[in-house]
Amino acid sequence: MIYKNYHAEINYSEEDEIFVGRVVNIERDIIAFDGYSVEELRRAFKTVIEDYLEDCAKANILPEKPEEIAA
Repeated sequence: MIYKNYHAEINYSEEDEIFVGRVVNIERDIIAFDGYSVEELRRAFKTVIEDYLEDCAKANILPEKPEEIAA
């Protein structure tokens, strides 16, 4: 899953019956999200990235630039 060049790895928790995502092309910050459906997961991913960028702007720090991942 990709949004604004942030790449997320998605796993499914059988025990919790939920999709769990984590941005994998940054090192300094941890960005994670979850959802019960693919649609909910996509919305959560976009929301968490927008929140991250907004929080960085409010704190007057540069957000970590995602590294390019080869296809």
